[in-house]
Amino acid sequence: MGDAVLRALHPLLDGLNSADDSLVRPLLLQRPVGRRGMTICEKILAHNAINLPAPGHVAPGDMVCVSVEWTVSSEASLVGMNKTYELMGRPGVNRNDRLWLAVDHTVDPRTMDRPLVQKLVQLSEDFAKEVNLVDYYRPNYTIIHTEFYRERAQPGQIVIGADSHTCSAGAVGAFALGLGAADVVMPLVTGETWFKVPETINIRFEGKPRFGVGGKDIILYVLGKLKRNTVAMERAVEYTGPGLDFLSCDARFAIANMTTEFGGIAGVFEADETTAAFIAKRTNPEHKNSSLYFRADPDAQYVETHVIDLGDIAPLVALYPSPDNVVPITETLDMKLDGVFIGACTTAEEDLVLGALVLEAGLKLGKVPVATGKRRVTPGSVPILAKLRRLGLLRVYEQAGFDIGTPGCSYCIAMAADKALAGEVWLSSQNRNFKNRMGPGSIANLASAASVAASSFDMAVTDPTDLLNTIDLTRLKKALDLWMEKPVVRLTVSEPSPAAISEGPVAPGSASPSVTSSPAAAHSLPSISGRVQRFGDNVDTDQIIPAQFCGTFNEEELGHGCFGLVRPEFRERVKQGATIVVADEGFGSGSSREEAPRALKSIGVKAVIAKSFAFIYARNQPNMSLLGITLKDPEFYALAQEGAELVIDVAKRTVTIGNKKFPFVLSQMEERLLSGGGVTAMYNKYGSKLFRAAISDNPEQFAGCGSADQSKVARPVDEKLGDGGHCDQESQAILAW
Repeated sequence: MGDAVLRALHPLLDGLNSADDSLVRPLLLQRPVGRRGMTICEKILAHNAINLPAPGHVAPGDMVCVSVEWTVSSEASLVGMNKTYELMGRPGVNRNDRLWLAVDHTVDPRTMDRPLVQKLVQLSEDFAKEVNLVDYYRPNYTIIHTEFYRERAQPGQIVIGADSHTCSAGAVGAFALGLGAADVVMPLVTGETWFKVPETINIRFEGKPRFGVGGKDIILYVLGKLKRNTVAMERAVEYTGPGLDFLSCDARFAIANMTTEFGGIAGVFEADETTAAFIAKRTNPEHKNSSLYFRADPDAQYVETHVIDLGDIAPLVALYPSPDNVVPITETLDMKLDGVFIGACTTAEEDLVLGALVLEAGLKLGKVPVATGKRRVTPGSVPILAKLRRLGLLRVYEQAGFDIGTPGCSYCIAMAADKALAGEVWLSSQNRNFKNRMGPGSIANLASAASVAASSFDMAVTDPTDLLNTIDLTRLKKALDLWMEKPVVRLTVSEPSPAAISEGPVAPGSASPSVTSSPAAAHSLPSISGRVQRFGDNVDTDQIIPAQFCGTFNEEELGHGCFGLVRPEFRERVKQGATIVVADEGFGSGSSREEAPRALKSIGVKAVIAKSFAFIYARNQPNMSLLGITLKDPEFYALAQEGAELVIDVAKRTVTIGNKKFPFVLSQMEERLLSGGGVTAMYNKYGSKLFRAAISDNPEQFAGCGSADQSKVARPVDEKLGDGGHCDQESQAILAW
């Protein structure tokens, strides 16, 4: 809900921050002759592509090597990253001012004495010192995505993070996506990564949302209407349309954040004047003067377009155990609750403010919080916490019975102090409600912060509309900084300008993404036989390896957690020869944790076959040298029942079950990673050029550039290690508090 919404729906605010349209109308650059029409996502990839030939376009299916502006990590992901970094010989990072590291998943003042937490924090401290890291944020300063989006990400950049919700930065027009830890180390060290250019779907927003409907209700509506892991699966998602005029950057953040729940690789908003005004408020010019405002060409080729009328959306609830199990909140009224939670990375400053004002409106009407149940609010960062305190909104939360948490992931991942108990029913503004997500046996339902706040009084699901209609709009205006004059911006719409680098040609399509023959490298991959363990749709990484087993430094301990909460017999059956996992659609959806294929491989799983894989998981498998096969043939799945025996001939690209053979495709990139022993072994052979080698017709031209190549080292800077000049005195005081 942005100021445009407020002006449209409330005449009291008409005329605020208006600007002459002629001052903000974009300037258009001319499209190069001969270039195909491209989507925004394709333009970002093309602009950052290395050695892209004229006229500088990419198309779905092209394999491209790209420059990466930022890498992002938490302490939980750093375990896997550090393991890969160690195997690479600790070569130094490409730029020490382009890694954002925040300690957020496992830390809480109540858990800092735990040995594992201390070990993770120490690992983060040591790594930050080793590479002279500029943007290192110590425990409970910020959830990694919150302040990164607010202070660093810019339109047109490529951002790679070791967390599936890295896509949050798409709110400001960045092509941002989560990958596995080892996958993230590569651009951290080399400054580069690879992509098979994805298809793009367009979500076009039209109409005006009603007052109080923000990003959370909008993305829940999209999920309910289109479902997860369907139209967005393995595709980029682009958000455009006239409805963007009514969405603040915080509202866009919530939508982009949950694009991974939708199944999308990335969720990129068309960057506009709202984006430019948001970024212009930053104090550091380095992080606001490199924005590129791409627009989709009129003839851009979207694989699908879906129109969403924002005016149709009312408060919603996603019922346990899936974020697309969405119903109007009016259908869940009086559902009794054991706990309510407002927080997690998807809950932005705007949501926290509106939740507080809903509570304030209820208190003014004489509502008294019932004595039962648990209530917690956990702002996403210290700067947001400081602002809520300054505006008196923390006090409102406390008066309404909420405990105030220090910034971190809290209940959303249940890795620190906050865990819901078995059988407890919760309403939460977080982004995932998978089984066991808030704690083993817990039952999570999702809604907006305003809906959670309204439901907290009676600890029963409550429609927030009546309370929203009574909030103090003057107080809302002040809280959202609407009294501040926004900068007048005049955008120049950008066109891609790919970089030319002389070291080795890397053109799109130079390595086919769907090699079906039997290249020599495949002969080093042995045939595999085993019995089937059968799974259904949307097996998420929380099921494969629950969060509480992640963060361990020991592969054996990791393996003990594999399917431990949902199929405890799984590991024993692997020992008895059932070493082939066969699943339906969307295997590996959810968190980006590379621990999923690591855990499977560590206990002896030899291959995973599925109708489709989640994008991040699909990349993690060959990176960890675990064979993954996509098969669509329904006859195969009719035969591949629990306990069935099958043989995989990798060289011939066939799976045999009974007397029936089924062909499969293995891309050249996957083949080279598998036969090369995974991404780390590839680095040790090809060094910083590994991705150029992996998609090249002649990879040996890059050989001999392995881990001894120390050309990429940390660049010294003058900024002090720590908060990067980003933590004001009030924030420091709250950290101490």
